[in-house]
Amino acid sequence: MPHPVPPSRAGSDKAIKLQKEAKAGSRGEWSRAHRAMGREILVLGRAVAAILMLQAFAMAEHPPQTLHSKARVFTDLSAQELKAVRSFLWSQKELRLEPSRALTIAKNSVFLIEMLLPKKHQVLKFLDNGQKRPLREARAVIFFGAQEHPNITEFAVGPLPWPHYMRELPPRPGHRASWASRPISSVEYVLLSHALKEATKPLHQFFLDTTGFSFHDCHTRCLTFTDVAPRGLASGERRSWFILQRYVEGYFLHPIGLELLMDHGSINAQDWTVEQVWYNGKFYRSPKELARKYDDGEVDVVILEDPLPKEKGAESMEDPPLFSSYKPRGDFPSPTTAKSPRLVQPRGPSYKLEGNTVLYGGWSFSFRLRSSTGLQVLNVHFGGERIAYEVSVQEAVALYGGHTPAGMQTKYIDVGWGLGTVTHELAPGIDCPDTATFLDALHYYDADDPVHYPRALCLFEMPTGVPLRRHFNSNFSGGFNFYAGLKGNVLVLRTTSTVYNYDYIWDFIFYPNGVMEAKMHATGYVHATFYTPEGLRHGTRLHTHLIGNMHTHLVHYRVDLDVAGTKNSFQTLQMKLENITNPWSPTHHLVQPTLEQTRYPRERQAAFRFGRALPKYLLFTSPKENPWGHKRSYRLQIHSMADQVLPPGWQEERAITWARYPVVVTKYRESELCSSSIYNQNDPWDPPVVFEEFLRNNENIEDEDLVAWVTVGFLHIPHSEDIPNTATPGNSVGFLLRPFNFFPEDPSLASRETVIVWPRDKGPNYVERWIPEEDGNCLMPAPFSYNGTYRPV
Repeated sequence: MPHPVPPSRAGSDKAIKLQKEAKAGSRGEWSRAHRAMGREILVLGRAVAAILMLQAFAMAEHPPQTLHSKARVFTDLSAQELKAVRSFLWSQKELRLEPSRALTIAKNSVFLIEMLLPKKHQVLKFLDNGQKRPLREARAVIFFGAQEHPNITEFAVGPLPWPHYMRELPPRPGHRASWASRPISSVEYVLLSHALKEATKPLHQFFLDTTGFSFHDCHTRCLTFTDVAPRGLASGERRSWFILQRYVEGYFLHPIGLELLMDHGSINAQDWTVEQVWYNGKFYRSPKELARKYDDGEVDVVILEDPLPKEKGAESMEDPPLFSSYKPRGDFPSPTTAKSPRLVQPRGPSYKLEGNTVLYGGWSFSFRLRSSTGLQVLNVHFGGERIAYEVSVQEAVALYGGHTPAGMQTKYIDVGWGLGTVTHELAPGIDCPDTATFLDALHYYDADDPVHYPRALCLFEMPTGVPLRRHFNSNFSGGFNFYAGLKGNVLVLRTTSTVYNYDYIWDFIFYPNGVMEAKMHATGYVHATFYTPEGLRHGTRLHTHLIGNMHTHLVHYRVDLDVAGTKNSFQTLQMKLENITNPWSPTHHLVQPTLEQTRYPRERQAAFRFGRALPKYLLFTSPKENPWGHKRSYRLQIHSMADQVLPPGWQEERAITWARYPVVVTKYRESELCSSSIYNQNDPWDPPVVFEEFLRNNENIEDEDLVAWVTVGFLHIPHSEDIPNTATPGNSVGFLLRPFNFFPEDPSLASRETVIVWPRDKGPNYVERWIPEEDGNCLMPAPFSYNGTYRPV
């Protein structure tokens, strides 16, 4: 994916100071040092135990824990905790850690620190039964590159806030993340930038002649690059295709027609080499060969027009903006200069935010922004009952086709690109209403300190613009018996992930009638390649030298439902037509719908493949019944245009086997918490997490703790209106969790915002409301009125 700054800047010696390489340490040395570390921990443990004992006495003197204090079990790590974990790891001398920013691959460095969620049964015992609080731990990912056999190892570090132990987190049986599978770090990008600049020196004049831009002494006319993945054709490879682009506003849309394949698998960047070059439809063995053939006049060159404004003279008119720019151009037939409507809250928000816990009407839930994968909503209650233990983003992929090597190679698996960490600042009044509560985030990812992301999340209530319920009860004589309605309001928890060119907007939406919605909106720049006539088989021409490549977006969610308890079953309801003799006219037949209920006792039976008809009513049921004898249930309702993109078992498909299914239901297992990993992108041929293996034991799913895995997505064939950016309308997918016989009636009846209008023969109609109408002011609409008659004119 694109490097965020021009390589000429990223490769500067001033950007990152060179660090001395650590001496290589063998796996045996690590084991001996690990035992020595254990003796050190014993000494440290006595001091920490005394502190913990004092803390326990202090806690015993306090009253029972509040909802907010209990919900801290789900809270992301604070800056102090992240630094405490980092300091503890650095104190373990046998790890031989170096700064992440040390300009070498051959080093041991901490790549990721995030909160390690305790086991579910421990959390529920703490939340529901008042048992002891689970230990608070961190997950730490360390790249061990300064040894003969480099590896990636993950550790649990705890207890927080004063860590004094670490233990290795075992991979799934039969799987271990390979060294080649590690995500690309910022240091590797600096080294790649330098390697590309060196390798393309023979093409300096070629670049200037054909593009007006270059890698050397370029100032405001620099080239940059986008790298794509997977990186190679087999496990263990680290060979990436790079698209060269002109570094201007919206550089994603400015490829120059040249792509390079570089092998950067070696620990030593000096060994990295360019293996192939593609330019304007033809392959060359090296930059030197292309340069030589260009000098000999044997290359079919394309001279690109200058994208930057010319020098303006006294008589010149203002140059139009770049086609990739956000700057306004053109006019509406009915132009308006007035600002659009905005939300106001004269009396403040109707929700309460206590730390990472939200209270809103019947709802209460906690949330965290997990650095590895993104937004999680946890411990979701409505009306005091738990509906779900976890609803979370697991993965987002975009699978492309194209005529250029990079276009046909691109299969982005975005957790491998830091999906949960690229949560950049939200703009009030644009990304979220001005009235939203904005929340900051901290990520320790490819860094040497926690990185503060201001306004990374927002929480707000908004009107939906459509009533939640309403009815006009006509008297069929030009008047009415009554009118009743409840305006539609929802609470939205939002964040975004800007994965280089693409922006994902992630919403969790809470309705007052017990419905919860998860939604993803896609926007940002399309992934584009250089135009060739053959490329029209794989996309759309968007500009003179630009193809917008067709692709499919797929998003995976984990939905751990606890419907009136943790013992649930899965069933579906469908409509089946029956042809019967009409009982009140036996000489006639009638066709009518009947209910067809299907139970699914095993996981394999509840794994619905794409291409197979998916029942409309997917129900998670409790053994408990509502007052009318129906099992209390929640319904999963999917809104998606997803379909299967890769054939099962096809090479890289092993990394995304969840994409075979719109819905899978499995039994809860602590070993099956994530359907992907940060390593699946760069080793999709032998990934450490293979979702299909979750189904291998085909467990019973009747009266068990169940998890739904939901895939949503859409096919995107770019079109000219995607310039400069893909717009959100029509590019949103997700699902709803809806109560189905869970309550005895609509729980939104508890809302006091209902309005009922009763007609009167004389005088104004009687308006019955349970919340007084507010006094008018400059922020308030006109007073409510309702006539209700309909008469001839």
